[in-house]
Amino acid sequence: MARKRKDVTVLHGHRVITGPELRATFVEQDDTLDHPGRLRRRILHGVVLILLLALIVGAILAALGIMNGQIKIPGTEESGAKASACPAATFDYTPNAKVKVNVFNATSRAGLAKSAANEFKVRKFGVGKVGNTETGYRGVAAVVSGAAGQAAAFTVQRNVPGSDYFKDGRTDASVDVILAGDYRGLAKPELVDQTPGKLSCPRESRRIADDAPLPVVPTPSVKP
Repeated sequence: MARKRKDVTVLHGHRVITGPELRATFVEQDDTLDHPGRLRRRILHGVVLILLLALIVGAILAALGIMNGQIKIPGTEESGAKASACPAATFDYTPNAKVKVNVFNATSRAGLAKSAANEFKVRKFGVGKVGNTETGYRGVAAVVSGAAGQAAAFTVQRNVPGSDYFKDGRTDASVDVILAGDYRGLAKPELVDQTPGKLSCPRESRRIADDAPLPVVPTPSVKP
């Protein structure tokens, strides 16, 4: 009687995996055919990388444009330059008698405020306070008023050539005149220009007065 042939694919009751079967188990599937999800993920990753690259290139070009001045950001344009505080309105010459002026001496010349105040009185200006003050302003004279006194300040400036206008927060129409080192007197009455015009702020372009953004506030002392 012939002996039954032993099955080599079975060992101790367990099936033996052959080499071809093992290799077939670990063979990578074709992404494009058997795994469309992987293909979509790879496409998505590629799109994201392209967008990131585009953003980086755009940021570099924008930075170069800002540095070269070709691109200007709203709100920062001309940020280094101070906005003009000089009123742009045109004023008529107000009659002297309707103008009230306070006169302050910011120099070491004794009696300068009183002398100037007397000159204003001769021209029919209403004169209020007269005294000395201290200021960092450098120039001929600082003419200071609130918004309500700008027309009056225009008249005062026409009598004090070379003066610089400053605006403060007062609500009345009074005008302060702060006499500084370059002051040499009022303009001659016959030479006062009474045609309409604008307030003058030469300090903004050609004078150095002080670093304070606000107008000079006079603090009169006892002696004029």
